[in-house]
Amino acid sequence: MEISKDLMAASSTPIVLAILAEGDSYGYAIIKRVLELSEGRIEWSDGMLYPVLHRLERLGHIEARWEVAESGRRRKYYRITSGGRAQLAEERKQWQAVDAALRGIWSTLAVPLPSITPTPLAPHPEGA
Repeated sequence: MEISKDLMAASSTPIVLAILAEGDSYGYAIIKRVLELSEGRIEWSDGMLYPVLHRLERLGHIEARWEVAESGRRRKYYRITSGGRAQLAEERKQWQAVDAALRGIWSTLAVPLPSITPTPLAPHPEGA
C-alpha cells in the first residue's frame, strides 16, 4: 500500500522529532530508522527529509553540528532541543486525537472497506 504524500508530509515532523528524541542522528541514519520503524511501509528520500530538517532547525526544534566520521567523511548531526521535545509532546497529542476521531468515525459509519487483495491481470492478446 502506498501512503499519500499529504500523509507523509503531515507525519514527518513528529516522526523526525521522535527519532531525534532517541538520540542525535544524521540524515541517512534517520531515513534508515524510519524504514525500520515503519516495517518498510514508509520510505523517505533525501529530498523529502532535508527540507523537514531545515524547517525544524529554523523553528528551533532541532540543532545541527558537523562531525567527521572515522572514515573522514563529514556528517551533519541533528539533536532535538527542549522546544523540540515540547513540540513532539504536542504533535503526539494531536495525532492521538486524530487517530481516535477517525477510529470513532469509521466504527460509527461501518462503511465496508474495499478489498486490498490485488486482482490478477488479464493476459494480453497475441500481438498486443
